[in-house]
Amino acid sequence: MSDAFTSAQHFLAPSQVAELLCIDVDEVVELVCAGRLRGSKLGSPARWRVEASSLGEYLAEQSEESRRMALWRQADEASFPEVWGTSHAHGI
Repeated sequence: MSDAFTSAQHFLAPSQVAELLCIDVDEVVELVCAGRLRGSKLGSPARWRVEASSLGEYLAEQSEESRRMALWRQADEASFPEVWGTSHAHGI
């Protein structure tokens, strides 16, 4: 196999990425433009292509963000006596 063919396997069309992430194609392009997914316009006429390896990084980022939000919600829902302990001296 040629190097060009091998490297082409590392890119996905926005429609493929959209299907994998269950989002619209326009959202995929927005993610690329925002730098959250790596991609570029390739070919003639130029069409968006997304680096397949950036999908794993994006999903890991999303997973970490979800984990942090869950921890934040848990901390936000915790009452102060549970966090700081009860204090009879202060009437809590």
